[in-house]
Amino acid sequence: MLNSTRNVFVSLCAGAALAAGGAAIADDRGDWPRSITVGTASQGGTYFIYGSGWANMVGEALDINAGAEVTGGPVQNATLVQTGDHQFGMVTMGPALAAWEGESELAPGLEHKDIRAVFPMYQTAFQVIALSGSGIESVADLDGKTVGIGPAGGTADMYWPQFFEQLGLDVRTRNGGASDQVGQLQDGLIDAFAFAAGIPISAFSQAEAQADVNIFSIAEADQEAILEAFPELVGSSVPGDAYQSLDADIPAISIWNFAITHKDMPESLVYGVTKTVMENNDEMVQIHGASKETLPENWEVNDWLPFHPGAVRWFEENGFDIPDDLRG
Repeated sequence: MLNSTRNVFVSLCAGAALAAGGAAIADDRGDWPRSITVGTASQGGTYFIYGSGWANMVGEALDINAGAEVTGGPVQNATLVQTGDHQFGMVTMGPALAAWEGESELAPGLEHKDIRAVFPMYQTAFQVIALSGSGIESVADLDGKTVGIGPAGGTADMYWPQFFEQLGLDVRTRNGGASDQVGQLQDGLIDAFAFAAGIPISAFSQAEAQADVNIFSIAEADQEAILEAFPELVGSSVPGDAYQSLDADIPAISIWNFAITHKDMPESLVYGVTKTVMENNDEMVQIHGASKETLPENWEVNDWLPFHPGAVRWFEENGFDIPDDLRG
């Protein structure tokens, strides 16, 4: 029922996007692909909801068959776009930079120089959930425990083991989809689930609706060392109203996400995608609350990945000056 309701709502949102943006796209469509696929991540995480939502919006607005696909997350998405297997993907900027430089865990040695930025998404916050009865209330409490870290190749899989090592913690990690690992947590197969996704993480919200849980991130006392070791990350917070289990904001560490495409994707198509998403933020926020950061002005948090010419065209038409070194 939940998925059906969401699909109906997204269809309504997409109709609004069609009226606002699709009719204005008059470019030649002769070089467009017959369909487009957006790489997301596992079900139960923010990527899948967010990506399915904007794919449907774009499909309706541009009158093209568009859909989202479950993947392992940003690391895999970067490679799927680089190789042309997916037309669009969603990435956090750390894994994207590693892929750009040929240091992807999935495709080591392959420089992903064909990926291009399309639009800013939102900040991914690193968050942990544990059952209240476990006594686990902080990252330090994970020492000696078994912890789920999401799908192999995801942002959480890339960073959490490094965080544990940086903090001197002995943690056994397990991979799996977000929904699956919440189930493992409830069944006692893992002690905690450390993830990275937009706020709120739907799997966390589902878990706290069924059990008493503790939700936390990296404590302020540990953030200086983490941020120094990983300059692509930023200090942030999880709002106290994001989850029922919180009664105040909690400190966290985050990383920005961007939608990407291949450099050879038709300019008019990427322009239409950018226009649809950037000009319909109200509809995007209804798809997922993290979209409140899906705003044109946040293009500037990307200081290294070139933008696709179609995206550059939309941003410059709307008063945003993209530097020469970020034009793809």
